[in-house]
Amino acid sequence: MPLKRFDRPVILGMVGDSASGKTTLARGVARILGEHRVAAIRTDDYHRYTRAERAMNGLSALDPRANYMDILEQHLGLLSQGKPILKPVYDHATGTLAPAEYVTPKPFIIVEGLLGYSTKEMRDCFDVKVYLDPEEDLRVDWKVQRDTAERGYTRDQVMASLEKRRSDSPTYIHPQRAFADIVVQFRRPEGQEDERGAHLDVRHILRPTLPHPNLAPLVDAGAKNELSLDLTRDEDGKPVDVLGLSGSMTDERAAALENLLWELIPEASHLRDNVGEFTNADKEQVVSHPLALSQLLIAYHMVKAALGIHVI
Repeated sequence: MPLKRFDRPVILGMVGDSASGKTTLARGVARILGEHRVAAIRTDDYHRYTRAERAMNGLSALDPRANYMDILEQHLGLLSQGKPILKPVYDHATGTLAPAEYVTPKPFIIVEGLLGYSTKEMRDCFDVKVYLDPEEDLRVDWKVQRDTAERGYTRDQVMASLEKRRSDSPTYIHPQRAFADIVVQFRRPEGQEDERGAHLDVRHILRPTLPHPNLAPLVDAGAKNELSLDLTRDEDGKPVDVLGLSGSMTDERAAALENLLWELIPEASHLRDNVGEFTNADKEQVVSHPLALSQLLIAYHMVKAALGIHVI
């Protein structure tokens, strides 16, 4: 898949609450698409205030008032037209604002963060919209793990921050779920309350706002307890398909299922790489089969969108 001239990029939105798994999921999608063909944008860079200033004025990063929403909206519009931007930069390690960065569009753009679907103008810029909605206990554990290891917080500070944000998540973040084409829900298997990583189950709520692939061959190839596809109703009462992926599937079964998904995107077949990788709480690099399959399904939609506008 050589890099060719393109009229406009294909843009993926990856929205969810803090530490919901956005970066991990996006990293694998970028690897499938070819990292040299992907520009990554984090909407956290549009924070209006430093960490200290937010604490002083009583705003959390989840509050649109603490972010340059108008500039984010403008920049998404420019990127969707294939135009470069001068993107602000927020340094999570220090909680301060850093020098701006010049970003040139590439064939694929992945935009991840807290508030990407907040306005209609933003939503209209995305070709594929994903919302991350893990079990809340999982998200809290992931946030503690990340913020203490990478962002200089103590556990007590993370828990205090979560408490202060308790009303912000349902007010500003959760309503964006309604605009996603795909809702990804990682959850602990029944009876395995201590599971936090490689063997988590995942559900994909597949809304008819995208032409999803025929998943019947995938389900037929999986064991009954490893893969499921059900028609049900979403929170708004509308019918949706729900694809269930078990964290207990064997390596052999997962490899066969991944091969079936790769066959759906032959345009990217030469980019086959290890997907589903993440760093666990012990700082070990491990593989989750449900994560890998989730990344492949999202990449499928990106490739098909690219074909539709002749990016590839």
